[in-house]
Amino acid sequence: MIPDQVQGPAIQVRDLQKSYDKLHVLRGVDFDVARGSIFALLGSNGAGKSTVVKILSTLLKADAGTARVHGFDVAKQAANVRESISLTGQFAAVDEILTGRENLMLVAQLRHLKGAGKIVDDLLARFSLTDAAARKVSTYSGGMRRRLDIAMSLVGNPPVIFLDEPTTGLDPQGRIEVWQSVKELAGRGTTVLLTTQYLDEAEQLADRIAILHEGRIIVNGTLSDLKRLLPPAKVEYVEQQPTLEDVFLTLVGAGANRDARNVGTDK
Repeated sequence: MIPDQVQGPAIQVRDLQKSYDKLHVLRGVDFDVARGSIFALLGSNGAGKSTVVKILSTLLKADAGTARVHGFDVAKQAANVRESISLTGQFAAVDEILTGRENLMLVAQLRHLKGAGKIVDDLLARFSLTDAAARKVSTYSGGMRRRLDIAMSLVGNPPVIFLDEPTTGLDPQGRIEVWQSVKELAGRGTTVLLTTQYLDEAEQLADRIAILHEGRIIVNGTLSDLKRLLPPAKVEYVEQQPTLEDVFLTLVGAGANRDARNVGTDK
């Protein structure tokens, strides 16, 4: 039997409002996120995406409206919410002086988890970081750092994770590595709320997409739902040119993908 507090949507937001002085950032935001799904909050810079995440993760108080995460009210049950979530910000919060393993062990110890060694080993394997576990994070590529950052967020197995523009500043290969990790999260039952300004990222990852514009959700649905908002494209027979991504992945290939995960040294 599922306890009452974890029934229903993983995240439920109703009429959320937030202003900074005379600047109205959120003007009545509503959405639900189903358990075990990836929900993308899409919008341009300044649309209010990070403000939503800060409110849902109890870092900021809303002016009006309600929000529940994992069944808990973010304003009245903040401690319960914090025990149920993990937040990964726009920049990897890793300690470059420590190794990958030491970063994960530190989080496990701070959370007083039993069997920390096995937990760390499992996460290193899950995010393809085992071979780099003994290296200092300062030697990691951008994609490896971000994967480590997400792995650190999963220590303790939180049911809900917020990813606030997780691929900002990453090269194309690093972005693809992070996308694979995010898909795996949902595949294991974790609920993911992802904020992004990249259209292709939302298209690749999300079960549902909400577009936040001028403080309001202007559309919310599956990718198919959103595509049906526009008239069908006129079919013309033209020579299909490869995209830049096609060229990049063809030239780089699977071998370089493995190298980027295990040997990358760019900062």
